[in-house]
Amino acid sequence: MDTTILAEVSGNIATVGYGLAAIGPGIGVGIVAGKTVEAMARQPEMAGRLQTTMFLGIAFAELLAFIGVATFFIFV
Repeated sequence: MDTTILAEVSGNIATVGYGLAAIGPGIGVGIVAGKTVEAMARQPEMAGRLQTTMFLGIAFAELLAFIGVATFFIFV
């Protein structure tokens, strides 16, 4: 068996793995933003506090994507 083909397949699998790891935070950010808009529509006086909490939620969701990038570099 040719080892270069194995290396090529391994690299492609890592790329697909990162793509799958990025789907979760993308869905999470969409849900967080949607629920924040819904909450602002229900209670406009809380918009400032909700916006701050939304940005924290987005930051934590995006952290998952960065962990996926770091994992790619650690294991490859």
